[in-house]
Amino acid sequence: MASKAIVGTKVGMTQVWDDENRIVPVTVLAVEPCRITQVKTGDTDGYSAIQVTFGSRNPDKLTQPERGHFEKAGVTPGRKLVELRLDDVSEYAVGQVIAADVLAAGDLIDVTSVSKGKGFAGAMKRHGFKGLPASHGAHKVHRKPGAVGQCATPSRVFRGKKMPGRMGGTKVTTLNLEVVRADADQNVVLVRGSVPGPKGATVVMRNAVKARPAKAGA
Repeated sequence: MASKAIVGTKVGMTQVWDDENRIVPVTVLAVEPCRITQVKTGDTDGYSAIQVTFGSRNPDKLTQPERGHFEKAGVTPGRKLVELRLDDVSEYAVGQVIAADVLAAGDLIDVTSVSKGKGFAGAMKRHGFKGLPASHGAHKVHRKPGAVGQCATPSRVFRGKKMPGRMGGTKVTTLNLEVVRADADQNVVLVRGSVPGPKGATVVMRNAVKARPAKAGA
């Protein structure tokens, strides 16, 4: 599990130049200061995590339970509540603020978000199927998946068969992305490469849990 995490909003992609004047494609993530509204521990909740909020929201538009939750924590209401699972929460307290400087340039992180929804897609787009032959008796079936089941035995299609259907709109985690820049003054984090989700998506960043250890002498 992670030892540090932060939540942000995907802005889009751009490029920067490194010390050797090489282009580095980066995803820009807006990371507003996050206010801790609840600290969960193994003794009270069965697992350790912190619940944070960011931004601001009109209290009059909150439900009574939501308003009471923020008032109990003594925290200004935010746009969204996000839970961050952590190994150790002993250093965190309700009302504490964490910002982009929880990460540093060179850190490897895992980024989680909801991927772009593609709507209904065929087997070729959704699963990368090759498709059927372009000739030799194939008639208007070029993008179909082909046979999907058996005949009399078992006379059904097995559960989990790769078929056409809804594509995207699922929770996706990209592992071991490098932090190029983390600026708490500008509330921004630049991550090398692409990040799941459309612009405006809520993104959770945590230190990489499967990062390979650095080689000796490297």
